[in-house]
Amino acid sequence: MTGIGNTSAPADADQCAPARVGDELPLLRERGQRQVFCGLAGIVWLHRKIQDAFFLVVGSRTCAHLLQSAAGVMIFAEPRFGTAILQDRDLAGMADCNDELDRVVAELLARRPDIGTLFLVGSCPSEVIKLDLDTAAERLSREHEGRVRILAYSGSGIETTFTQGEDTCLTALVPEMPASDDPALLVVGTLPDVVEDQFRRLFEQLGIGPVHFLPARQAGELPPVGAGTKLLAAQPFVGDTIAALGKRGAELIAAPYPFGIEGTRAWLGAAADAFGVSQGKVDDVCEAPIARAERGLSRYRQQLGGRRISFLPDSQLEIPLARFLARECGMELAEVGVPYLDRRMMGAELELLPRPERLSEGQDLEVQLDRLRADRPDLTVCGLGLANPLEAEGLTTKWSIELVFSPVHGFDQAADLAELFARPLNRRARLAF
Repeated sequence: MTGIGNTSAPADADQCAPARVGDELPLLRERGQRQVFCGLAGIVWLHRKIQDAFFLVVGSRTCAHLLQSAAGVMIFAEPRFGTAILQDRDLAGMADCNDELDRVVAELLARRPDIGTLFLVGSCPSEVIKLDLDTAAERLSREHEGRVRILAYSGSGIETTFTQGEDTCLTALVPEMPASDDPALLVVGTLPDVVEDQFRRLFEQLGIGPVHFLPARQAGELPPVGAGTKLLAAQPFVGDTIAALGKRGAELIAAPYPFGIEGTRAWLGAAADAFGVSQGKVDDVCEAPIARAERGLSRYRQQLGGRRISFLPDSQLEIPLARFLARECGMELAEVGVPYLDRRMMGAELELLPRPERLSEGQDLEVQLDRLRADRPDLTVCGLGLANPLEAEGLTTKWSIELVFSPVHGFDQAADLAELFARPLNRRARLAF
């Protein structure tokens, strides 16, 4: 299962050490066995977003099965991702993997002339045999210069959580971005096209611009970056990309994430402050979409209010979603677990987060499951690998990966976001009769 579900971090003596976040919120740090998808899962939404890119995973048949299952692609479809499968001869060192990779890339580019950017994606098997895909990308770029851009990044699940696959992909794009010190706003993190269009209209109404998005819909149209660039993170798991952009001179705007009414208003308000737009102007622009969102949320507040929820660490969305559910939907937070706590990316969220019974970082799976069974929350947000076993124990679950795939950002998606949490509770209620 390595690279798909069960990965482990080294256990240490400080396995459940208490720490503190700020002055008030205690943090439980855990190190032990984890349960999480690998970073290859990010290809499922990245290949839909970047329309001229192809993602070639250098991995095993297990990697190929993961992508085929996660993306729901039928056998006769021709998606913009594939797997160069490492055979036993490759893994045993009996074949030259670089020669085989060069052959596969040449065949792929000959068959798919529409590819503008080719990503070579590392996996657990390719990293175990020390296949240097960065060097391979440089070599292949020279060989196919003028035809295609070839980049490499790691989607291995050995040490990462599954959303970090997007972070490593976007980080690989940063050196390719053109330089410009002109003032601009760069929104970082993959958003569905419909949500991106909504945010673009709101920024235009606020008079903020130019506004660029990373990733762009075409990898060949990378936005510029430089000393005049202000960064606004749309996803909490793009910390390495933000750091790489910072080295290019860009500056991060501290803000909560645009989940729900409060988060979206604060996110837009932070951008407005950075560009000298008055908060009165923000209120005027947001008035109508906030009213729509309030009407949509009202039907779910009664269903969610007073219900207890636990988040097992999986996607890095746990803290902003917990903030939304507690402050806007009236849910009670039992445990909020995150794979890792990036204070630079989560500072504004932690200031708003109502104090949960526990805030935990990392995972010691069996210990955490014992706490979950003792808590018996009304709803548990967790990975696919845990959902069915927990359902069999009588716990109601929500797949965390669905929250990454679905359009959930912004005012107009606030009710849809709440509905994703109400749905399993409603299902459980119907099954009880």
